Amino acid sequence: MEHKTEELEEAKRQINFVLHKLREVIKTLEAKENPQRYKAQITLAGRRIAAFEIALELIEREMGS
Repeated sequence: MEHKTEELEEAKRQINFVLHKLREVIKTLEAKENPQRYKAQITLAGRRIAAFEIALELIEREMGS
């Protein structure tokens, strides 16, 4: 499937926005009084970050070709 450069740029922008928000969520949860209580949410956010980073890498690879 071919995507326009503009679509890929917008996808990158959106993913970067979500990544920023997820990183802030992790910081907030880890700063809470009892961060162990939020371990599942922290783990989930970390996994989402990893998935979005893969997506960004693939988008950048697609744009380079």
